[in-house]
Amino acid sequence: MDSYQPEAVKPAHIESLAAFVTASPSSFHAARHTADLLVAAGFAEVDETLPFDARPGGYVLVRDGSVLAWRIPDNLDVTAFRIVGAHTDSPGFVLKPTPTSSFLGWQQAGMEVYGGPLPNSWLDREFGLAGRLVDAEGAVTLITTGPLLRIPQVAPHLDRSVHEKLVLDRQQHLHPVFAVGRPEADLVAEIAALAGLDPATVIAHDLHAFVTEPPARIGLDGELFASPRLDNLASVHAGLTALAATDADAITVLACFDHEEVGSASATGASGPLLETVLGRLSDALGWGVQESAAARARSVLVSADAGHAVHPNYPQLHDPDHRPLLNAGPLIKFNANQRYATDAVGEAVWRRACAAAGVPTQDFVSNNSVPCGSTIGPLSATRLGIRTVDVGIPLLSMHSARELCGVRDPGWLAEGMRAFYAGA
Repeated sequence: MDSYQPEAVKPAHIESLAAFVTASPSSFHAARHTADLLVAAGFAEVDETLPFDARPGGYVLVRDGSVLAWRIPDNLDVTAFRIVGAHTDSPGFVLKPTPTSSFLGWQQAGMEVYGGPLPNSWLDREFGLAGRLVDAEGAVTLITTGPLLRIPQVAPHLDRSVHEKLVLDRQQHLHPVFAVGRPEADLVAEIAALAGLDPATVIAHDLHAFVTEPPARIGLDGELFASPRLDNLASVHAGLTALAATDADAITVLACFDHEEVGSASATGASGPLLETVLGRLSDALGWGVQESAAARARSVLVSADAGHAVHPNYPQLHDPDHRPLLNAGPLIKFNANQRYATDAVGEAVWRRACAAAGVPTQDFVSNNSVPCGSTIGPLSATRLGIRTVDVGIPLLSMHSARELCGVRDPGWLAEGMRAFYAGA
């Protein structure tokens, strides 16, 4: 895993993040790739159906599009959990159960809108499909295609109104093409064949769209990083890097959930029992009784890491006039009095101490009172677990676009802050 230098841009960090994003075109791939990287760093993969091991070392568990990992130190001096939470999913499109249609000679793919993407950012971009195919025996195969689909924009010669106002009907206008003059084509069968499977054996699928344009450093001095799925793979990548590189005196945990973009209410979402169950099983494996387990949670802290908003130079009126974060000025601490973020003063102090120990600058984010505030897994996890939580993350422009924008320094700074947090700073 990377070793970061907060005072400088470290190209290896951004290259590592770019490779991670590219290898993680769906939540299923992100969870699997995270586990593979941790196994390569010495973690043992856990079978969730078997008892947990309480011996010192690193462990990782994958359930569908979620991944949890933890490290038990050689000398467990502090009976507590230090947890970093993130999410593996990103807004976009999901293939419908029976997706293939033909109209006017075109073959098109039926897609559901997943979460809250910016649909205009997907127009006239080539994208593939990634996720999992399942056969009649329940065997799962992960698949990533090349560029297969495109949502073509209407030409202004045919509709002059697009110059003034673009209105996209989610059913009619977000219907990508993948072939022409091929009425016999079956998209799922074609994807199964690409995966080396007999199409007749594939009876189910979870397939997400992903843009195939690779991440890139841009800007005058390469100080900006353009990439899909920075929300929230930048946090997942920072967390796994920090976990693998940190020795601590408490149990360190990385919890990366699926389905945050659609509310987290699932068996693998932050509102579900997954993290609570893992912490309970760890406590039991370590021989902690009810009293000691409850005391451990009372001493624990969760850093909920998700992307936040940088000030937009073209829309400054949408930001609080006294809180205008910039790219390459440090990770955000996210505040909301109505508990859309879980940060309180005590949790804030924990994160500020960690960042100060790591030499990492911080910025504050709070919404304009007239603009609705987003949320993340922080309040959900705090409610579910009763563990003190602080919401943080890197600043972005173009959040929920098919291609988001961050600064090259901020992801590395986020990882350094997490390392110091795990270490007990």
